[in-house]
Amino acid sequence: MSAPATVLIDFPMSQTPKFHRLLNPKTIAVVGGSWAAAVIEQCERMGFEGEIWPVHPSKTDVRGRRAYASIDALPAAPDATFVGVNRAATLEVVRALSARGAGGATCFAAGWAEVEAEGEAMQAALLEAAGDMPIFGPNCYGLINYCTGATLWPDVHGGSRVERGAALICQSSNIAINLTMQRRALPLSFVLTVGNGAQVGLGDMIEELAADERVTSIGLYIEGFGDPARFAQAVAAAHARGVGVVAIKAGQSEGGQALALTHTASLAGGAAVASAFLARTGVAEVATLPTLLETLKVLHFKGALDNCRVISVSCSGGEAGLMADLGAAAGLEFPALSEAEAARIGESLNPLVTVSNPFDYNTFDWGDSAALGAMWAGIMALDVAHPMLVIDWPAEGTGPTHTWDVAIEAVGAALNGSDRRAGVPALVASLPENMPGAAAEKIAGLGLVPGHGLDEHLQAVAGAAQIGGHRRALANATVLPVQILPGGRASGSSPMLDEAAAKTRLGSFGIPVPEHRTCASVEEAVAAVVDFGHAGTRCAMKILGDFPHKTELGGVRLGLGADDLDAVRSAARALLNISGAVLVEPMADKPVVEMILGVAQDPALGLHVVLGAGGVLTEILADSEILLFPYAEADVRAALERLRIWPLLAGYRGAAGGDVSALVGAVMALGDFVQAHADRLIELDINPLFVHAATEASGAGGASGAGVMAVDALVRMTD
Repeated sequence: MSAPATVLIDFPMSQTPKFHRLLNPKTIAVVGGSWAAAVIEQCERMGFEGEIWPVHPSKTDVRGRRAYASIDALPAAPDATFVGVNRAATLEVVRALSARGAGGATCFAAGWAEVEAEGEAMQAALLEAAGDMPIFGPNCYGLINYCTGATLWPDVHGGSRVERGAALICQSSNIAINLTMQRRALPLSFVLTVGNGAQVGLGDMIEELAADERVTSIGLYIEGFGDPARFAQAVAAAHARGVGVVAIKAGQSEGGQALALTHTASLAGGAAVASAFLARTGVAEVATLPTLLETLKVLHFKGALDNCRVISVSCSGGEAGLMADLGAAAGLEFPALSEAEAARIGESLNPLVTVSNPFDYNTFDWGDSAALGAMWAGIMALDVAHPMLVIDWPAEGTGPTHTWDVAIEAVGAALNGSDRRAGVPALVASLPENMPGAAAEKIAGLGLVPGHGLDEHLQAVAGAAQIGGHRRALANATVLPVQILPGGRASGSSPMLDEAAAKTRLGSFGIPVPEHRTCASVEEAVAAVVDFGHAGTRCAMKILGDFPHKTELGGVRLGLGADDLDAVRSAARALLNISGAVLVEPMADKPVVEMILGVAQDPALGLHVVLGAGGVLTEILADSEILLFPYAEADVRAALERLRIWPLLAGYRGAAGGDVSALVGAVMALGDFVQAHADRLIELDINPLFVHAATEASGAGGASGAGVMAVDALVRMTD
């Protein structure tokens, strides 16, 4: 399957972003009553130094500031405007702002396309009124610029002024508020809310923030991608600028596929496709809000990681064990130390300490700055991306904490080692509440990473390493830009091809299918079994027609042979009573593995290939991977190796492995089929796909072998 070359998008830093005035206003207009007054209050609290112009038809002042009766009465076109009036009035305000040449607006009111047909018409009218002027929302809180104090935000929030930091883009304003209340020593530079994203979507916001030197990382709370192609383009721009993107994808139900006739559709739910899309674009996907914040923090202080090699140090064997278990589950690597490395690290420690990775240095040297400093000098000489010290503070009032400062300072001093190879260390509290705010600020001030929660922090490290890996793949041109193939639209005139037609079409693209014959009478079926039945070959007979699940209808007979033609006639009569024709084909040899290979359709992300464990255990095992278009052979092999059934394909406990090369070839051929029929294809299911043993010459991963065979196939296309 041919694929376009990788293109890295570069945007010069001198370029003025499209939303520069809206995001960095010197003048802010606020339109409305109590909500608008709340915006003024938040701007004042944040120390915004620009002009604030209230707009109200009857008031002469708002919070002690002169009020203007209309947009036209303002001293000048405002850079940014908070529109806090009902939807009908919002239309007129936005039209007036656009006519005056304003820099942009955030639209607070609800009741647009999210509710009803009338709302859709109102939203279309809003876009017409805005013209070229950018608008956030409607149905959103607005934005906060923590670098300048510009706060188009009608509610509480927990951030403070910073020079640079992580940015948040949320499709839920309340989630955004909750995230700003974090106490994890993570500086926030911007908070943007998408709302309906009628004009400015996720992709636009990502690209604008990635172009800002004050933004170190971008966190997303996503309910829908909007324009997936635009999203992917924007994330590519962020990678080109060294800005990592982290996301929570909400609303990931297993529904949403165009159809669910196939096993493939049941495996390719919305969550799986969205995750595949995020991984393909190099976005670190996380499951929880704490992990989102922790990953943003690692990216803020360190950027993407060069690898997933880590070391953990603690003064407790229990903590060392937990770090090993949680780190392995996150996909991190704890490299073993050489004798020389272990000896150097342990030289200053008590002789009873066994240095390993992770390791417990006990409490012998707790509070000994010289011993801890020498230990950390040795640790920082290791080739690891992320060293960690597990350290928890006692609750306030339970005892002195000066020795905790000794530990922090020993780690900080090691940053200046002459033979340092390791990345910036993190000091990680096993429980988030066990790191006081003052300690977190001190750690950050020393150029170290304050970590809150073992599991959250280790997941964050894995996410930062994933982003680093994606960047390396981009640099080596081994990542293909994602392509959205919408697929055909299901309708009453979208018939399912019968199995014979489906196999013929698939076979013409190089997917191995059995010899087969369509028979409309008992005698034709008998003749087919006789013709195929040389050397004792047994045959399968199946009903033909629009039957997605033939077995459940009693429409399949197996093991038919020329040595018992009465049984063949009986089977043919029974099946021809169900359908007007039957398919007869030789039965394939027993495979090493039965797989499923199919194509499903996601409403937003289009057609995608699903491969995994097939046969009768498809839903029970639920062992599958998704490939987005386009893909290369290396992508297919990597997906196969992630499957739980991979050991069977590779040859488990001395058993013959499967013909992986033939399997990869079939997946590539399926890609060619999909590309050729993308505008018509609705769904496709090859289940089972028999993978036979590799030959001795080829081995499980060799160039040739006994091959694969599409034993059953379902294809549905538009006319």
